[in-house]
Amino acid sequence: MDKKNTRIPTLISMSEVARHNTRNDLWVVIKGKVYNLTSFYKQHPGGKSIILQYAGKDCTPQFEPFHPSNIIQRMLDPNLCLGDIDPSSVQPEHKAGTTTAATTATKAWVKPHLNQMLNVFDFESVAKHTLTKQGWSYYSSGADDEITLRDNHIAFQRIWLRPRVLVNVRHVDMATTLLGYPSNLPLYITATALGKLAHEDGELAIVRACGKKKLIYMLPTLSSYTLSDMLAAKGTHQIQFGQLYVNSDRQKTKEYIQELEQGGCKALFITVDAPQLGRREKDMRNKFTEQGANVQAEEDDEGAVDRSEGVARAISEFIDTSLCWEDLAWFKSVTTMKIILKGVATWEDVIMAYETGMVDGVVLSNHGGRQLDSARSGIEVLHEVVPHLNKRYVDWRSNFELYVDGGIRRGSDIFKAIAMGATAVGIGRPVLYSLGAYGQAGLERMLQLFADELTMVMRLMGTPTIQDITSNHVTATSLSLHTGSNVRDHLMLNTYEPLVTSSL
Repeated sequence: MDKKNTRIPTLISMSEVARHNTRNDLWVVIKGKVYNLTSFYKQHPGGKSIILQYAGKDCTPQFEPFHPSNIIQRMLDPNLCLGDIDPSSVQPEHKAGTTTAATTATKAWVKPHLNQMLNVFDFESVAKHTLTKQGWSYYSSGADDEITLRDNHIAFQRIWLRPRVLVNVRHVDMATTLLGYPSNLPLYITATALGKLAHEDGELAIVRACGKKKLIYMLPTLSSYTLSDMLAAKGTHQIQFGQLYVNSDRQKTKEYIQELEQGGCKALFITVDAPQLGRREKDMRNKFTEQGANVQAEEDDEGAVDRSEGVARAISEFIDTSLCWEDLAWFKSVTTMKIILKGVATWEDVIMAYETGMVDGVVLSNHGGRQLDSARSGIEVLHEVVPHLNKRYVDWRSNFELYVDGGIRRGSDIFKAIAMGATAVGIGRPVLYSLGAYGQAGLERMLQLFADELTMVMRLMGTPTIQDITSNHVTATSLSLHTGSNVRDHLMLNTYEPLVTSSL
């Protein structure tokens, strides 16, 4: 071997990295590599200060939840990588902090055993302690005064059950189909962004849990892992759907749709309720305080992008605000997957969707209460949609399906949605909270709790199969009445974090 031509890699000391900690000389460590971001940080999509606050540090824990594994290769000039960090030189003070919600507690907190989780709210309570402050603020926040966020759950309490007796319910079968594909429950896991904020396995853990439980996962566009990672993690014969935020660059949108279809996804859920992101003030407030006044002043002086919109801003600037009904024909032309519109909120738009003849259903949703505050819950919208469809189209159920998400926290909530005409319900936050609290095992237990509760409700209601559940099993005459007293929901209110408690 010619030793003269052999390049011996040099390890870079962390003390050397720490010296490059200004806006004019900015190094960081990411996943064991040293990068000179002096020329790049000003173009960072999430704002300059996010990188500035980690100058001279190892920011791997902050980087990974928000970025797919191949983002550096796609976005950075290879010459910006200076080499490998010397792991023996990295001290605790060199690592960027990851303050968790638990650090603000006034007394010691002991994490309960997984077996002590008896309902979905238990997972949320634990997640408040185990998630990072940034993760908790992003996941739990709703728009403005969070009225819709709360009513998504409370609305189910305005629906009452009408159980039938003396029905043979020895065997209860919860199996059903979603768009013709089998599912062990009338439930799917809806797309939620940035799974790594909950757990390092993020979306991959969700894929695996759905495979074990034989449930369908709607793969998110704004994921921590790449689409190819999520597609590769599925098991044999596992069904996946794909969610789409439409990119202003339609070629990129087309390529993403094709990757979904080539990866075996069976349906495309196009998000239609987010031409602009709602103001999620808890997330915004956390972002502001994490960066500090000095960083804010310096960046504002240069007229940079406002960072105060929180995590959501950094990952969503590409979304096309011009998306309209006329675009459905284009989507139909670029895919053979079934098309669902996600985020429909009125019966008029459901009728328009049906009459296009180009979509296979809709998700009645307000984006988890994260977009337009005072928008009605999906379950309330369902209550008005079904009569209008029944009035106009006798056989609409043969080629059109209704889904509901937002606020589902009990097996009885699932039952009520099915009784009122939904094919299935989507769950989002419970997935993130259970994953963040206990990893994949927590997610699987949470899904089992939903199954156990639905079994009990179906048995007590005298409905041994999903097909036996009808509108005669519920009364919802007060669903649209938003005034008057409500029974205090201790489980939710003891977990829910009002905006005032998340202030500085």
